Amino acid sequence: MRIKKIYAPLSLTLCLMLFSCAPVLNRTYMQEGEREVSFQTLRDNPDQYNGKLFILGGVIVRTKFTEAGSRIEAMHVPVDRYGYFEDMGRSEGRFLALSPKDVEMLDPVVYQPGRRITLAGAFVDTRKGKIDEMEYVYPVFQIKQIYLWPKERRNYPPSDYYDPWFYPYPYYYRYPWWRYPYHAPRPAPPPSPTPSPQPKQRMEREPEKK
Repeated sequence: MRIKKIYAPLSLTLCLMLFSCAPVLNRTYMQEGEREVSFQTLRDNPDQYNGKLFILGGVIVRTKFTEAGSRIEAMHVPVDRYGYFEDMGRSEGRFLALSPKDVEMLDPVVYQPGRRITLAGAFVDTRKGKIDEMEYVYPVFQIKQIYLWPKERRNYPPSDYYDPWFYPYPYYYRYPWWRYPYHAPRPAPPPSPTPSPQPKQRMEREPEKK
């Protein structure tokens, strides 16, 4: 009985370790997909990388139905060899991910702004567009496989609390992804001083009348 108690937590720990190392996409895609080529290189040499498979992480800006299928605009976030998000400080900018309607329709109600995705996509070309009033050239990828990450738990800190890992919706996230605001206990207020008792007044007795 004692041995079972010892090995039960160990088995759970090993399962969690194995699960955390599992790739979020098909292993073949993860092995063949490119993660290091910059978006600027794609813009400068689109013909050289046409059809090349890439592994991308992103935060969805918008999802839209088009005549050709579904189109996701996302802000790039680098991922590791398992498809898990890394520090967003090396973001390459925005990209477009396409899913033909005869393959899979990605509903904008599900693929909402702010949701995180990891995808394997074949580079198609670049496309000119605008971000507000700014001209922008998007790298365009055709989706081979996509993974939609579960919604993040939101713990909004109180107004007098500052957490360096907390950034507001929709685009500002920082590594590590699994940390949430920690509410440190507030110090107890100092005890109020106990007032000293007031001395009782002595009542003078009147002399008795004879």
